[in-house]
Amino acid sequence: MKERDVIVVYLKGSEGQLKLRPAVCLRQLPHNYHAFIACGLTTRLQYCVEGFDEIVTPQDDNLERLRETSLIRLGFLSQIQIDEIVGRVGSISEERHKRLLKKLSDYLEEVSE
Repeated sequence: MKERDVIVVYLKGSEGQLKLRPAVCLRQLPHNYHAFIACGLTTRLQYCVEGFDEIVTPQDDNLERLRETSLIRLGFLSQIQIDEIVGRVGSISEERHKRLLKKLSDYLEEVSE
């Protein structure tokens, strides 16, 4: 697995139960962690945070194995151990990856008052 891959992994759902769902590998952590920082995808497009999250379709990037139009939720972050990854459904483009990282970085750098 590598950065930009869209993986399948068990993540906690809104009610606390583990669900098999897709996630985007945003950044691989340093070697001793054997993990990625990833963000989950959902088909619940109504959760979209305008200007932050991104909607993708199976026709986008290299996502033909994605079942339906989905929302990349930058606020749904997890640390995923490499051995927890169940599978891979594709990858996002380098351009989209850079854009997502920039949005997240900009958000983290904002100074709250």
